[in-house]
Amino acid sequence: MTREGALLIMVAVAVVLLALGVWAWRRRTRRDSGLAAPVGELRADAVETAAISGLYVATTRHDEPLERLAIRGLGFRSRVDVIVAAGGAGDGVALDLTGQPRLFIPAERIVSVDQATVAIDRVVEKQGLTRLSWRIDDETIVDSYFRPQTASARALAEAIQTIVTPTQTPGGDA
Repeated sequence: MTREGALLIMVAVAVVLLALGVWAWRRRTRRDSGLAAPVGELRADAVETAAISGLYVATTRHDEPLERLAIRGLGFRSRVDVIVAAGGAGDGVALDLTGQPRLFIPAERIVSVDQATVAIDRVVEKQGLTRLSWRIDDETIVDSYFRPQTASARALAEAIQTIVTPTQTPGGDA
């Protein structure tokens, strides 16, 4: 085989793999099109109780850390500032992801918060990720994973736990 023939085969394989990747992502995007990230701001009367910078890793199906969801605004890894807010009706978690509008998860939608070791594209030391389980709509629970950089995963989980209502059940380790 000539060098040109080998080059053409490698280019063809690369194009096929790229096309398969695009096809798979579009299929995943269509599958998850009914889910929408909760765009919103903190209420004016809310008090920031914690602000921790880090890396947003992924949002996955609940208890399925290897099944990424292609939700607009939450589909890709990004730097993030996680802001925990308290103040009555303003309780919740705000997510400032690079290049995205602010997302706000009200406390009543938070199911649990704990620590994890693995998510779709990240494996870290034991308990090195914070897993936030929340209701994206009335029936669907999702898990969002964060890798804090200015505090520990435990500190972020504990900060969020302060706004989780007692009727919500705690989650287990992932």
